[in-house]
Amino acid sequence: MQQNPIDMSHLEALLDFYSSAGVDCFMGDKPLDWYELTNKQAEQFRQKKTVAGPPSVAPTLVAPERPRDARPAQPPASPAAPAATRGEQPSAVLPDAQIIAAARDIAASATSLEELRACLEAFDGCNLKLTAKTLVFADGHPEARLMFVGEAPGRDEDLQGKPFVGRSGQLLDRMLDAIGMERSSTYIANVVPWRPPGNRTPTPQETEICKPFIKRQIELVNPDVLVFLGAASAKTLLGVQEGIRKMRGRWMAYPGSGKEIAAIATYHPAYLLRSPLEKRLSWRDFLAISQSLKK
Repeated sequence: MQQNPIDMSHLEALLDFYSSAGVDCFMGDKPLDWYELTNKQAEQFRQKKTVAGPPSVAPTLVAPERPRDARPAQPPASPAAPAATRGEQPSAVLPDAQIIAAARDIAASATSLEELRACLEAFDGCNLKLTAKTLVFADGHPEARLMFVGEAPGRDEDLQGKPFVGRSGQLLDRMLDAIGMERSSTYIANVVPWRPPGNRTPTPQETEICKPFIKRQIELVNPDVLVFLGAASAKTLLGVQEGIRKMRGRWMAYPGSGKEIAAIATYHPAYLLRSPLEKRLSWRDFLAISQSLKK
């Protein structure tokens, strides 16, 4: 029986699908269940804590006070940091209330964006750091009037260490250019600064652990206009429950540093790539953003 020749266009489409889904390398013949692996690592970490006794982490939960004229203190160590100081790979941690409280105190201790980045680089309380290649902190001008916040980085962002640099980032750049703005004049970040394996959605625990850092990031930038790219970031930071179709285009207030920041949600550029007809609504949102910055 004669076999049909390989259709290269179908093969290219399949590879493109895998790339869009977050598959960036071939690891073996069998798939790897990242959820199961993380659970096993967390269980091993819990058993290790049970045998060794409760670790003394209380001193790391409160940021040390220092005089105003003193040099910036080193970022406080996160609860899982002792393993890293011994030159070992940090172990997975159980995302509990103690870790979330530590994240809040560590983020609050940062007095500048540079300190906040250093805090995140030293923080081992989020298991996504174990599988991500790089920390995707931010891109753009630290004193920008316009700030964008997405949900989490993807493959291209993980490789380059900058948010929104893939196809969706290129579309965002074109949308900014359409209203006479450049990427370098804005500030771009994500709620979660590490890429989830396979571009999966971050779990509620992962989002809750990372939330104090993005909130502090917004406080330090203190923009005039805050744009949520997609519903996920708006729901996390504003506490709203509406879908993006009802939420987009409506101005809201975000509590900033000494002022209320004008906030608006719009479609994520990745969604617009899949649904190009919705670009007309995002165009209206960007026109409203441009008008708001002119006030």
